[in-house]
Amino acid sequence: MKTILTIAAAAITTAAIGEDRPQDRWNLADLYPTVEAWSADAQTVEARSADVAACKGHLGDSAKRMLECLELQSDVLKRYFRLAVYANELYAEDTGQSSSLSLRQRSQVLGSKLTEAASFVSPEVLQIGPEKVQSFLKEEKGLAVYRHSLDDILRMAPHTLDLAGEALIASFQLAAGQSSSVYTSFANSDMPWPTVKLSDGQEVRLDQAAYTKYRDVANRDDRKLVMDSFFGKFKEFERTMGVAFYGSLKEDTVYTRVRKYPDTMTRALDRNRVPRAVYDALIKATNDNLPTLHRYFRLRTKMLGIPAGEMRYYDIYPPLVPSGRKYPVDEAVQMMLAAVRPLGDEYVAALKKAVDSRWMDVYPRPKKLSGAHMAGYAYDVHPYVLLNHNDNYESVSTLAHEWGHAMHSYFSNKTQPFPTARYAIFVAEIASTTNEALLLDYALKTAKNDDERLLYLGSALEELRGTFFRQAMFGEFELNTHDAAAKGEALNGKRMTEIYCKLLKDYHGDAAGVMKIDPLYCQEWAFIPHFYRPFYVYQYATSITAA
Repeated sequence: MKTILTIAAAAITTAAIGEDRPQDRWNLADLYPTVEAWSADAQTVEARSADVAACKGHLGDSAKRMLECLELQSDVLKRYFRLAVYANELYAEDTGQSSSLSLRQRSQVLGSKLTEAASFVSPEVLQIGPEKVQSFLKEEKGLAVYRHSLDDILRMAPHTLDLAGEALIASFQLAAGQSSSVYTSFANSDMPWPTVKLSDGQEVRLDQAAYTKYRDVANRDDRKLVMDSFFGKFKEFERTMGVAFYGSLKEDTVYTRVRKYPDTMTRALDRNRVPRAVYDALIKATNDNLPTLHRYFRLRTKMLGIPAGEMRYYDIYPPLVPSGRKYPVDEAVQMMLAAVRPLGDEYVAALKKAVDSRWMDVYPRPKKLSGAHMAGYAYDVHPYVLLNHNDNYESVSTLAHEWGHAMHSYFSNKTQPFPTARYAIFVAEIASTTNEALLLDYALKTAKNDDERLLYLGSALEELRGTFFRQAMFGEFELNTHDAAAKGEALNGKRMTEIYCKLLKDYHGDAAGVMKIDPLYCQEWAFIPHFYRPFYVYQYATSITAA
């Protein structure tokens, strides 16, 4: 998952790129033909949640009864995931649409009820004990698909409460994640974005997608204007952004204490059985190799013709060589299909059919959710891909990245039963970054001249900077802010900016004269939505090393 707009006034442009063709919009009717159909299924899931709750106290009756209850819970969860995908992606189409927000909230309420209904499962399995669980597994072969889940429950015994405690935690789920919801709504729908006038006379409404499009323009003064205006708006709302993120940090701290973990990072990593040593090693190795990153910045300074010592943060994104080439989505798809041929005919055929079947939403629109993501948990349907395609090579790479996720989910759902089809995030980004690597290999092999080859080599260097070094820096910011919150430090937006600023300067060689960091750009932390998913981003760095 990587982390945009059309305005009626002809004088002002946004990041909207392509034609508004039907094939460039996803078809959510594959999930539900109407909102009324969604509501009917939601009522069914709510009713069956009560059946799940009725299993309380009966998991240990027999192996057969345990299987019946786990199958019931699994089926209800599968149906709920389909509901959630529809609600979330309908909201993503237009975050300013009240009806979509209402449906998303209804989905969240339903998810909370389902969690409460099933809150007895873990403590009850622990009461049954590992010996009896193992005997049930031997007796009832149908339980085999739940072996991993049962093993995980037994493994998590030190962090599981009794029946009453788990029910209490489940009851708070509805209130969880509100800081993230506030951030998403404000940053995507309600932020009063500035309008800037570029050197060519073009006026741009500088929302998130427009920022990602225009931050790499050739004119250096324009790049500075774009960054100054964009992060100036975040500076204006620094206090608000700080309140939102601090709320998320406090929520994480509470759950960490309730679950009896020493810190939030350990809790987050333990979900995938990742030892803390992996995280610590990543941060150390990254810091040890910052001279390599600084060498790249010096190369960039030279190739962009910037005087030594004058490199600025707004000089990071333009390509190393000028390129006016555009990559509309149809061409981008053909590049992607050609690039992934080493993965086999079945993969390519499935990918082409998926693209042709409108599984993705391509171009920016007003109040559309920013960035890019893939939703692959509608098990009986198919994955969905959200993009904000800008017709540049970075957008082609993002296309390949998100479809790497989508094909991972597609084949996992195709070959695995629902209880084992979902995969850990720790491996998820390997599939996506592998596709990016294949795309780069294909682009280099088919480049028509040295300038085009340099363009792609520059993109390769940017991929390493953005996916390894940058994500490790984000991970270090998360570590510092979570530790501060756990110690009871009163974190506000200004303090978060200070923490981020130190890292931004260290990673980019400010003190060594490699790159000067303007204090205004230290507002960047507020631009990163991934921080509301604690200790997620480090997995980009570990995954690119595996890909």
